[in-house]
Amino acid sequence: MLPCIISYLVSLQREEMVKRIHNIIKRLILYVHDNLSPRHFFILSSIIVGLSSGLAAIFLKYFVHSIETLVTYYSHNYEEFFLFTLFPIIGIGLTVFYIHRFLHGNFKKGSAEIVYAITKKSSVLPSSQMYTNLITSALTVGFGGSTGLESPMVSTGAAIGSNYGRVYGLSYKEKTILLACGAAAGISAAFNAPIAGVLFAVEVLLTDVSASAFIPLIIAAASGALLSKIILSEGVILSFALQQPFNYHNVPFYIALGILTGFMALYYTRTFEWIDAKIKSIRNIWVRVISGGLMLSVLLLIFPPLFGEGYETIKTLSDLHPSELAQNSLIQRFISSDYTLLIFLGCLAFLKCVAAALTIGSGGNGGSFGPSLFMGAYLGFVFARIINMLGLSYIPETNFTLVAMAGMLSGVFYAPLTAIFLIAEITGGYELMIPLMLVSAISLTVVNYFEPLSMEAKKLSNKLKSPVEDRDKTLLNRLDLTELIETNFSTIHPEATLQELVKVISNSKRNIFPVLSNEELKGLVFLDNVRNIIFKHDQYDKVFVQDLMTTPQAVIHANENLHSILKKFDETNQWNLPVVENNKYLGFVSKSSILTKYREELMRSA
Repeated sequence: MLPCIISYLVSLQREEMVKRIHNIIKRLILYVHDNLSPRHFFILSSIIVGLSSGLAAIFLKYFVHSIETLVTYYSHNYEEFFLFTLFPIIGIGLTVFYIHRFLHGNFKKGSAEIVYAITKKSSVLPSSQMYTNLITSALTVGFGGSTGLESPMVSTGAAIGSNYGRVYGLSYKEKTILLACGAAAGISAAFNAPIAGVLFAVEVLLTDVSASAFIPLIIAAASGALLSKIILSEGVILSFALQQPFNYHNVPFYIALGILTGFMALYYTRTFEWIDAKIKSIRNIWVRVISGGLMLSVLLLIFPPLFGEGYETIKTLSDLHPSELAQNSLIQRFISSDYTLLIFLGCLAFLKCVAAALTIGSGGNGGSFGPSLFMGAYLGFVFARIINMLGLSYIPETNFTLVAMAGMLSGVFYAPLTAIFLIAEITGGYELMIPLMLVSAISLTVVNYFEPLSMEAKKLSNKLKSPVEDRDKTLLNRLDLTELIETNFSTIHPEATLQELVKVISNSKRNIFPVLSNEELKGLVFLDNVRNIIFKHDQYDKVFVQDLMTTPQAVIHANENLHSILKKFDETNQWNLPVVENNKYLGFVSKSSILTKYREELMRSA
């Protein structure tokens, strides 16, 4: 009994300590917020969000790497390889249990949900998303689920940025940029690729971005990459060394590879969506877990490289040791020649999307980023090896492996710049820039001909009438509320007399008078409402402002987005509404000034 009591007291002390640390950090940031200019505080915020998101991504990488190491060691050490194929079912089952037991089934994932939050929820993401994606993806991928970690990293980073902005009362525009900063830092830390992180945020999340947003995005991505450089080891991070430079004589083969990766990206999109829909049509969640998990296990028995993210197998390919990938496969004894090995590798390229769809459709958490890179790598290697075996030419297999990864990423995510610079950064240079640009552009052109929208954009189309082209709201979101606040309104105290009010009215050009006490808004006096009484001199010392003021029909908050503000104007039928921040009066915003600025922005973007 005593040990239980002691343990309980210790846990309480730890919880209390965590709360104290959290409060200290919050007070420190609030102190800095009050003593820095808004611009400098926002730059500092991008650093904090970048470091936090980077740490979350690094933690997830190491945690998954540790689980995979234990799982692999256990199954191989005891020579019970069939156990190796059962672990993904366990991981998916634990993920589903966690989501339904602790989150009550309320779990959002994927970049489509982030863009939806930006467009329809004022860039507000639930605070639980800062850790739920870490836990669920670690269980799924760590135990061998055949999907990627990048989407959960992006969701986690975005949630960190969103909630930071919400807690410290930042505007919609600032919250949106910090949300993107978190996502950029997550990608940046995962690959030690800051430019790719920035471009991912711009291409995938931000439908409209101004030049001023790039500075915090760059700072956040650099912060994440710096942590990755310091903490992550070479065994965890995906990196390659180029063995041969680009040769312009190989351009025709790169063009052919671009076409192939485009059709492979199309195959990925349609196959993934079809399998995912079929699996999710099973109503009973546990039947779905078992059926999808068993099909995944069969694939892993025959094709072990499909286990987990598969980045280690990509390194094996790039090192030109493909025969090692067939080890522990049920069909290993049949892979006795270069031709059968190529068939094996080709099957891996085509089956990765099947494994990923089974993993996610069964209830696991992950994304398409990793599977896209995996499929591209295997497709590029097989393509180059076939060309070399046929004697058509000699082309560098490692280079084609890497360039095809960019082609697949570009075709699946419709993000060619992210794909180009990601591969450039993980190879340590820009030697392959020309083939990367060629293959990425051709791949996107091919897949875009058949599918106008990416998978994530199609998911959004189920929620939004116009997923990306919500032009009116996008233009409104560009406007800065602080630039629209008018402060030339004469204020008065609620205990002031009618005589004092008359003096204020005579010196003012406005017909609205905010009533303030200790800078807090208590009410409003409208000239039209007091026009009759101001000429009654006998009432000057008997009537007070608090008797004449009225409660405003609506109040605008400093961090409110313009779309919500316009709704308040329409609901109240007012043309001027007061603006407050933490109950402190800031000024007024007029409906006409918003519409004028909107028209200017519309003309500028036309």
